[in-house]
Amino acid sequence: MNMQVLVAAMNSSPEELIQKMQLESDAIVINQCDKVAYQELERTGTRGPFSVKFFSFAERGVGLSRNNALLRADREIVLFSDDDIVYEPGYSKRVLDEFSSHPEADMILFEMEVIPERRTYHNTAFKRVHLYNCGRYPTFSFAAKRELLHRNQITYSLLFGGGARYSNGEDSLFLRECIKKGMKVYASPVGLGREEGTPSTWFHGFNQKFFYDRGVLYHFLYGRLAFVLSLRFLLRHGRKMCVEITRSQALSLMKQGIRDMRKG
Repeated sequence: MNMQVLVAAMNSSPEELIQKMQLESDAIVINQCDKVAYQELERTGTRGPFSVKFFSFAERGVGLSRNNALLRADREIVLFSDDDIVYEPGYSKRVLDEFSSHPEADMILFEMEVIPERRTYHNTAFKRVHLYNCGRYPTFSFAAKRELLHRNQITYSLLFGGGARYSNGEDSLFLRECIKKGMKVYASPVGLGREEGTPSTWFHGFNQKFFYDRGVLYHFLYGRLAFVLSLRFLLRHGRKMCVEITRSQALSLMKQGIRDMRKG
């Protein structure tokens, strides 16, 4: 079994990125910048030689970068990543060992260290992930069997995430699609590294756009349950989020996003 890291990056240089992320396995980097270029680098790490394919494109959209990387992937296991992830030595062996220990898993969501205010999940045991609890895992925790992603034609939404029309949510939609297509998804307590937490390209506070975009996302995630789950979302997080905007205004914005999508 072998693996490949699929990195979405912006304005990065190959040498600096390899060193900063502490890559030790094959990787494909999609670098969004102001030029079009390609470079392939051969390196030797603690686990032997590895190759990094570095593509630069003059375009924007994190979903587009992830799809470009996935399109070019050719290893058995793919590990999705971002340019602000720093891996621990031996991360590639941990990923492959976990898939070997759990042959029933088509996709595994690994533990990653993040700053407390950005943490949305914490894996304490190896457990199954279902549609009702898949909405809190970030893309940089995803590792999957590439062949199944290609066979089921699973890709990232181009509507959501940094550089797209609507705010974050492409990771939740991708994971939901994996589960709906029959892939067996599990969460693992095995840690791979940490997120440095660079400034977000899409989050500018809990403003009108945030809540409207969240309503749009809930339409695609939950369908007929979008209204009910919008209310639950605000009951759980409204005290923290609804400072400049009241809960009733936030709910109205989320409802508007849902209605606009239902109109087509």
